Amino acid sequence: MLSFFDYFQFASVVIFLLIILGKTLYLRFNRNINPIAIGVGKRGLVLAVELIAFAGLGVWMVEILLYALHSHFHLFPTSFNVQLIDSVAAKVIGVALVTVGLFIFLLAYISFGDSWRVGFDVKTPGALVTTGVFAVSRNPIYLFLDLWSFGIFLINGTLVFLIFAALTAAVVHWQILQEEEFLFHLYGQPYQDYRGSTGRYVRW
Repeated sequence: MLSFFDYFQFASVVIFLLIILGKTLYLRFNRNINPIAIGVGKRGLVLAVELIAFAGLGVWMVEILLYALHSHFHLFPTSFNVQLIDSVAAKVIGVALVTVGLFIFLLAYISFGDSWRVGFDVKTPGALVTTGVFAVSRNPIYLFLDLWSFGIFLINGTLVFLIFAALTAAVVHWQILQEEEFLFHLYGQPYQDYRGSTGRYVRW
């Protein structure tokens, strides 16, 4: 029998995918913009990390759904399913983190307007966004991914989700550093001023 926490995890994946799909279709058909630029102009380590991270996100979401549906099949060996935390308090905190993250995620997509891209779009990059939720965080979508991954770990409490949360934090931070260099070359001094006034994750 599925619990509230199972339905919640399932809903978090669906909401994430619907927001991504809705924004992509809107930009593609209403603005004639292709927002998907994964791997474009990349090579070597940067390309490999970006592609692996994108694939890893898909694998992680599939594993969430398998856990939420109490499937006997999992993508990883049983040794990764060791229970580290199993308490209602941890699950509630996890729900709170995911909820806050999804709210930040939605605000980011509203603030982005036509400038949202997946990957580095050199040809049609869009305007620099510094208002809305971007006035509080330079990277609200990456902040959401950190909150989401750690919240999912607290809800399930297993080793596999702890590993994913740690990897997410590491890859997200690495990707942010790559994007900061790209954005500085793209926007110059306006981005430098923005970087000096707004926190990488949260503006204190």
